[in-house]
Amino acid sequence: MDKGLFLIERHLKEGTPIAELAAAIGMHRSWLYKLLARYEAEGEPGLVPRSRRPHRSPARISDLFEVETVRLRKSLADAGWDAGPETIHDHLAQRHRQVPSVSTIWRVLRARGFVTPQPHKRPRSSYVRFAAELPNECWQMDTTHVHLADGSDVEILNVIDDHSRLCVGARARSVYTATDVAAVFSHSIDRFGTPAAVLSDNGAIFTAAYRFGVGALEAELAASGIDFKHSRPYHPQTCGKVERFHQTMKKYLHRQRPPKSLGALQAQIDRFVEYYNTVALPRVPSTSDSRKSSSCELEGPATRFRGQTRRGDEGHQTDRRRASDRHGHLRRRDIRGGKHDRGFDCPMRFRVRVHVEEFRLPELPVGREHKRIVCGQCLQRPK
Repeated sequence: MDKGLFLIERHLKEGTPIAELAAAIGMHRSWLYKLLARYEAEGEPGLVPRSRRPHRSPARISDLFEVETVRLRKSLADAGWDAGPETIHDHLAQRHRQVPSVSTIWRVLRARGFVTPQPHKRPRSSYVRFAAELPNECWQMDTTHVHLADGSDVEILNVIDDHSRLCVGARARSVYTATDVAAVFSHSIDRFGTPAAVLSDNGAIFTAAYRFGVGALEAELAASGIDFKHSRPYHPQTCGKVERFHQTMKKYLHRQRPPKSLGALQAQIDRFVEYYNTVALPRVPSTSDSRKSSSCELEGPATRFRGQTRRGDEGHQTDRRRASDRHGHLRRRDIRGGKHDRGFDCPMRFRVRVHVEEFRLPELPVGREHKRIVCGQCLQRPK
């Protein structure tokens, strides 16, 4: 027997006061009076528990937005793009003036079974975020691995702008060397300008400091007066922006037909970069400025890159002299070399990539057309 029916019958048949029954079960007597009124009006069916859902919910998301949210989730996921609540929110903001919040979209996706809550994961708010204030203030670069249709491994070098998240370079190679990295970097500079700093991990193709040498990219950055920074070993979070870019790119490539050659893979990468730079809307971490106005969050990487003064346009010119002394020799702290020897019999020799328009080298035996074995401290500028 239902507890409510038992209490009402005890009151009606035995005459037990309502206040005494409510005190016995630890409930307020108003609940029993409400049950008594329903019993007298409807009989036993009136004691069945009723829904507590409100008659109207002014803050509830409309059916139009709910259907459009689900449709965007499916279409973005099928195409291989990011389809999280933030991405869906940005796409809705392009079509409507007022859109649901990110948390509301997340609840819709959870109710429809698209999202599984993971409370054990570390919250994003616990990370220390950083971002360059201007475009070309800092670039991040890193490599990732994908596979062709025949299973062969391929490396992709991605370079992005730290401020706008613009992809300034994405090239595929069978195996990357230090010279290949320097070539991709030079091509990116020709298209988007010179950055003030570059951030990467400690891979052998980026730095040779731990081998007591100098890499091709290190020599080129030092000659151009560009700061070269590295993340702490086994701490990929420092280069988190380019690492997250790897994930977005791989998700897209996974949805495409497996490429049979490097050319086919590069074509897919180019299509992805075009969409990412012009259409995609990667969300920018919250800062003091972005809290005041959220309009910047709806700008794509290309818009953010072009819409603000780039590093160097506001009087900041890359000072090439910063990397050299008064004689034009590259400083040892920038080259990260060993003891300096004026002669060309220096025991600390480096194999570096040299641009003819940037340096004038003494006549030395040349092993390859683009490489010469010289002392890292004896690179001289043209007079």
